[in-house]
Amino acid sequence: MSEAEHPSRRQPGHEATVEDVRQLMGASTPHFALQLRNRIATLIRGLPPDHPARLEGEREIARLERIAYVGEVRGEPGEDGERPLPSLDG
Repeated sequence: MSEAEHPSRRQPGHEATVEDVRQLMGASTPHFALQLRNRIATLIRGLPPDHPARLEGEREIARLERIAYVGEVRGEPGEDGERPLPSLDG
């Protein structure tokens, strides 16, 4: 995944929307979290602090940073007596 942006979002005068942020969020996994964080940060740069897309983007940036460095929790807890899988953040 690159940090290239959809051409319509790069048009002069395009104001980022909550939907733009959500479209980028859809592909979020620990592997791509930091690239997506950067794309969202670029998208919301320059928006006023109370703009809905900026608020959504800042929440998503915080979540992406958490999953990038800690990983994601998947699956169900094991049965009694089963050892857990090793952590991905170690």
